[in-house]
Amino acid sequence: MPGETDLKAILQSLSPIMLDETYVFCTVVGASYGDYAETAPIASYQENEGLTLVLTQERADIAKLGYEGLFSCISLQVHSSLESVGLTAVVAGKLAAYEISANIIAGYYHDHVFVPQAQASEAFGLLRDLNKV
Repeated sequence: MPGETDLKAILQSLSPIMLDETYVFCTVVGASYGDYAETAPIASYQENEGLTLVLTQERADIAKLGYEGLFSCISLQVHSSLESVGLTAVVAGKLAAYEISANIIAGYYHDHVFVPQAQASEAFGLLRDLNKV
């Protein structure tokens, strides 16, 4: 089933949920994609500077990986097309207006917004209200 492309329909269908875990972003210099698979990252990205891993704080601590900041993940729970235009801008813009950083990862079915854990409740409320636009 293809994802939705109409921004208004996407926003009206938005049904964000907050995941329970605490997440961190780590980088491992000299690592390659597939390394650290035992940490079960929910996302990874190969950069010139190193392998970026997004994983739970617990798994990072067990693996003795360094990180800066603790994040909560808000999954937007709407199947938007990877070719849809505007959702990331609306989400990031709404959070930026309240001085909340947003690190957004697009999965095939849903977008996932990582926000500082200390601001997660406020961010969740703001994103939950986007479907009232």
